[in-house]
Amino acid sequence: MTKRPRPGAVGAAVQRPARTVRPEGALLVVGDVITDVVARHHGPLAAGTDTVTTIRTVPGGAGANVACWAAHQRRCEVRLVGRVGVDSAAWHERELVACGVRPTLVVDPQAPTGTVICLVDVDAAAERTFLTDSGASLRLAPEDWSDTLLDGVARLHLSGYLLFSEPSRALVALALAAAGARGVPVSLDPASAGFLVALGVDRFLALVEGVDVLLPSRDEACLLTGLPDAADAAAKLSRHVPLVVAKQGAEGALVARSGSVVARVPAVPANPRDTTGAGDAFTGAFLAALLMGAAPEDAAAEGCRAGALAVEGVGGRPPGTG
Repeated sequence: MTKRPRPGAVGAAVQRPARTVRPEGALLVVGDVITDVVARHHGPLAAGTDTVTTIRTVPGGAGANVACWAAHQRRCEVRLVGRVGVDSAAWHERELVACGVRPTLVVDPQAPTGTVICLVDVDAAAERTFLTDSGASLRLAPEDWSDTLLDGVARLHLSGYLLFSEPSRALVALALAAAGARGVPVSLDPASAGFLVALGVDRFLALVEGVDVLLPSRDEACLLTGLPDAADAAAKLSRHVPLVVAKQGAEGALVARSGSVVARVPAVPANPRDTTGAGDAFTGAFLAALLMGAAPEDAAAEGCRAGALAVEGVGGRPPGTG
C-alpha cells in the first residue's frame, strides 16, 4: 500500500515588504516531482564516442518547479501534491520544504521517482532536449486525491503531465470537479508538445474543460490550434479557456481573452546557461502574482522576470536551492 509521509513544515519566512498583503488562501499545485540529470555540452553530441559534459543531479519536475517558484515570491502559502519512489522521497521532501513549499508526497512502493535527463547545448542558446522516464509521477491516481486537499486553497494548478497517463487523468477529473464545486479557479500548463501529439488535440481540449487559465508554450499553443502564429493560436485557445497566457521565451508572453490578444508582455534580457524550467518559473511567479490580485498582464510581467532569472542558473529551481 502507498503511504503518505507527514508533510514537512514550511521553512522560515523571509522578511516581507510592508506593502505585501498575504492572500486569503493558498496555491495548491498537483503535479510531477522528478529527479533531473542536467548534462551541459558544447555543440552536437559525438555519436558512438565521448562528449565532454558538465553533469549535475538536481530536484525538478514541472509541478514541483512551479510550486517552488511560486513560493520563491514569498507572497502566498504554496502546497504540492505529487508521487515519488522510496528511493528519493526524503530528499525531494527536504528540497521542497527548503523552497518554502508544503509537500504532500505519496510514496510509491513499486515505481522509482521519475528521472529526466536534460541535454543542454550551451552553444545553441542553452536549448534543452529531454529524455524522460516518468516513473512514479504518472502513477498519481484517484486514491491519492481527497477533496480536503482544497481546504484553505484559493487557486489550484495542475501540471499537464498528469494528462499523459490513465490514473492521473482520472485524478485530474476529480480535482477539476471538486474545485468547480468550491468555486476554486484552476490553471493548467500543457507541459509537453511531444506528449500532446500522442494524446491528441481534441482529447486534450475535452480533458481541460473547466480550466480557467491555460499556460502553453508557443509550440504547444500552435500545436493545439493548428495555427503557425503564436498570437493567432493564443487568441483561438482563449475561445475555449477564459484566460490564455502563451509563453514565448525570449519573445516574452501573450495574454489572450475572449478570442483576442489583449497584451504583449516583453521578455526580460538574460544570459542563458540552461533553459530547463524557465516555463515553470514563469508559471509559478505568474500564479503567485495572480493570487495576490495582480492583473494578468502584470502577473505575466512577473513571470517574465522569473523566467529570465531561471535561465541564468542550472536546473529548474529558484537560485540558492537545489
